[in-house]
Amino acid sequence: MQEKTITKKTPFEQEVYEGLTAFPKYLSSKYFYDAIGDSLFQDIMAMPEYYLTDCEFAILQKHKSAITKAFSEHNAPFSLFELGAGDGKKTKILLKHFTENQIEFDYRPIDISQNALDQLQRSIQHELPKVVVNTIQGTYFDTLKDIAEEHSKKKVILFLGSNIGNLLHPQAIDFLRQLKAVIHEDDLIFMGFDQKKNPQTVLNAYNDDSGITEAFNKNVLTRINKELDGNFDLDNYLHWEVYDPESGTAKSYLVAKQAQEVYIKKLELNITLDAWETIHTEISQKYDDKVVGWLAKEAGLKIHAQFSDDRAYYKNYIFKKE
Repeated sequence: MQEKTITKKTPFEQEVYEGLTAFPKYLSSKYFYDAIGDSLFQDIMAMPEYYLTDCEFAILQKHKSAITKAFSEHNAPFSLFELGAGDGKKTKILLKHFTENQIEFDYRPIDISQNALDQLQRSIQHELPKVVVNTIQGTYFDTLKDIAEEHSKKKVILFLGSNIGNLLHPQAIDFLRQLKAVIHEDDLIFMGFDQKKNPQTVLNAYNDDSGITEAFNKNVLTRINKELDGNFDLDNYLHWEVYDPESGTAKSYLVAKQAQEVYIKKLELNITLDAWETIHTEISQKYDDKVVGWLAKEAGLKIHAQFSDDRAYYKNYIFKKE
């Protein structure tokens, strides 16, 4: 009997199918984000345990003049492309400083969530009406061609929130190489890297007592239920976080509390999970200067400048072509 071929129409369908039929099972953290996921992540960034946001706020606020000087060297106008722009709260520190100092630039936020982009554009129009905004919807990888096609101005690529930490080192090097391929000699990459620190501090950031991170992790199952007509029972899954201080890798899982069967109607897919079987959903890599320098060198980039918060919990690096 010939096996029936299921046509997956969207990347979400394709990746859910691939991840849940693999062993061990996995789902991509990029699918945490929809209107509910966006709201949950805003709640996460406001948690006292989630130090990353406050650290990067502090860096941008403290070093905004030096950062502006680097971006607008020789008074050259530039396009600011931001990968994974989200609500843009941190970026607005720079946007405000640029406008106050009459820096010539335009802002091109990129996000997988159209909902997040629409909200960001409205908020900038209200708070910083002089800023020229052109939104781009899509994944980081899909939108690199939009960046590559810009030749009229200097390019600055902004990648905040230590989102590169969602990639294993080989993937991060490949991603940095792709960024290198779309920039020219005077262009810049400005990127956040969460630093290695007390392991308990890291664990607390991804496993808060209030359950916000748990809800965020489980939102990928909620999306499968809603968008692909699945029947995951969220109460049957445990949110679990681990951190390896040697490799600097934090990992998030959904762990089945009991043996169960799940049917996803739109994919015509039946899956079974044993008791305590895992679905890997996210990694969050932590770094130090040696690792960041190595990643940059492997990608053909060099560190042009770096900025840290007072506790050295977090750093933003500026890269140029080597």
